[in-house]
Amino acid sequence: MIMDRTQIEAVIPHRDPFVMIDAVQALEPGRTILASYYVSPDHDYFKGHFPGNPVMPGVLIVESIAQAGAVCMLSTPEFAGRTAYFAGIDKVRFKRKVVPGDTLRLEVSIGRMRGRIGFGTGKAYVGDELAVAAEIMFAIG
Repeated sequence: MIMDRTQIEAVIPHRDPFVMIDAVQALEPGRTILASYYVSPDHDYFKGHFPGNPVMPGVLIVESIAQAGAVCMLSTPEFAGRTAYFAGIDKVRFKRKVVPGDTLRLEVSIGRMRGRIGFGTGKAYVGDELAVAAEIMFAIG
């Protein structure tokens, strides 16, 4: 493990209950990241999404991909101490349910940057199964 939760929180401004990345296993700042997130059965959203059939909301899986991307970009000297904001999401595909007790493996690759605007691709896996794939656009504040 390269970064734990405390080190992640030193890079991104997210805090409980909205930190959706627990550890970083590999990082090439500004280029790629491999991170993980344990989907705890204790999350409040499982009470209503869906009673008797708990499923992690897809938008939160996309958020975990974005947070991994933010750690990747904000780990560069150029953007350290800044905030990364969503600017767009394209080609999102949901392939598998994510349920309490799953661990997401988050893979994000940063493509091009135009000033403070960047583009990347992200995937969330459970084991070897693809759960979500998305193209993301972000702005560094």
